Amino acid sequence: MAITSANQLELLQTAEAVAREKMIDPGLVVAAMEESLARAAKSRYGSEMDIRVSIDRKTGKATFTRVRTVVADDELENYQSELTVEQARQYLDNPVVGDVFSEEVPPVEMGRIAAQSAKQVILQKVREAERDRQYEEFKDRNGTIINGLVKREEYGNVIVDVGSGEAILRRNEKIGRESYRPNDRIRCYIKDVRREPRGPQIFLSRTAPEFMAELFKMEVPEIYDGIIEIKAVARDPGSRAKIAVVSYDGSIDPVGACVGMRGSRVQAVVNELQGEKIDIIPWNEDQPTFLVNALQPAEVSKVVLDEEAGKIEVVVPDEQLSLAIGRRGQNVRLASQLTNLDIDIMTEEEESARRQKEFEARTGLFMETLDLDEFFAQLLVSEGFTNLEEVAYVELDELLVIDGVDASTAEELQARARDYLEAQAKAALDNARELGAEDSLIDFDGLTPQMVEALAKDGVKTLDDFATCADWELAGGWTTVNGERVKDDGLLEPFDMSLEDAQNLVMTARIMLGWVDPADLETDEEDLETEVEEDAEA
Repeated sequence: MAITSANQLELLQTAEAVAREKMIDPGLVVAAMEESLARAAKSRYGSEMDIRVSIDRKTGKATFTRVRTVVADDELENYQSELTVEQARQYLDNPVVGDVFSEEVPPVEMGRIAAQSAKQVILQKVREAERDRQYEEFKDRNGTIINGLVKREEYGNVIVDVGSGEAILRRNEKIGRESYRPNDRIRCYIKDVRREPRGPQIFLSRTAPEFMAELFKMEVPEIYDGIIEIKAVARDPGSRAKIAVVSYDGSIDPVGACVGMRGSRVQAVVNELQGEKIDIIPWNEDQPTFLVNALQPAEVSKVVLDEEAGKIEVVVPDEQLSLAIGRRGQNVRLASQLTNLDIDIMTEEEESARRQKEFEARTGLFMETLDLDEFFAQLLVSEGFTNLEEVAYVELDELLVIDGVDASTAEELQARARDYLEAQAKAALDNARELGAEDSLIDFDGLTPQMVEALAKDGVKTLDDFATCADWELAGGWTTVNGERVKDDGLLEPFDMSLEDAQNLVMTARIMLGWVDPADLETDEEDLETEVEEDAEA
């Protein structure tokens, strides 16, 4: 087929039809046609030639042009698309390197293979334009709910028609074993929208906690208006979920508003989630109180919070243990996700046994180190003394409140405690020196002899070694591995070293060694304060 014999307006009509069908710019389709015709021309005239095609946007006429660039004599590599300054003088006045010479060439005859190749180019360009349009349309809808029609199911993944494109609901994002047939209506949460060269670009989910939150926002006007806020959501998709809500209007009960008249609002969400049971919990700033609410319907006797470790101990009556844990640990697992805390559940009997064991251990410590009889050691423990440091350095008056302890007895107790601690410190210091600890580390303010000994055992023997440590290496911390929180033991964690203290010690060491300029730290702090103030004003 010769281009010259074709109906020139047919090109534009085809471009308009394709653009309307795919909802893309007609100019993109015309540009794809130009590229496909240029490829066909190169196959006719030679691939080394720079052939360009221009289609008039009004008449549809295709113009074929051969382009050659002027280059220096020693840079001439392709004589088909380049020419020297001397050669260019035949066509141009006063040519210089970089000038371009164009000349029109006759249209080509498009055989079957060339026509097929041109068609493939056009289709590919149209697909790319369609994907770009789809990405631009949906990138700002990430995190919202969308309704669609099921087109087909492939290997457990559901392909969903979302109006102007396709999205994918992977099988691990479906609730339980739910299945769909073509043309079924489906409601999903847009979990991610990303630009991909091939395959899906819109990724849907029905198991994401945010899906439940968005469903409640649709069903509860108070949440949509901001009067009630969803603070946290935890789900075991298709089985059970917990959602924490708080009201900013004292006259509105957040739980009641989410439940609705006769449970109408929550039931609409339950029906959408395939019967998933939902516990609606009042949120509280006090974490222990919030946890007690989160463990409902189980009753809690006592809560002990370790904020630094992000861990909490919960004591429940013996008969409430199975209810608090839930089937296959579901209740406590959801409560842990909701509060973002590690939860240890024990019965009152187990807690009593643990407390008795701690009491006996502390009693034995005071009996052995202070040379006391069992009764006197038990008195100290009963008054709240847990270690020798408390006995040695507490105000004398706090010892005098113990029955049977006068001033001379209190002074004797403190003297024995201090002697023992000093002997321990000396032994630790001697051992640290034997391990190779240097004076730069031993004399560093903030480290006890026992700390220096622990560091030396792990190979930290100089102030330089100490300055290279990370704060979590000293104080310990928590790492999330495969969704599970894993404890990282710190070198100085047994000495109750906090993360903040570790940060300060390491930074002080770096300043002493000249690694860090204190002026830079002050500048960083000022910049941070400025950013915080600007954010607050915004």
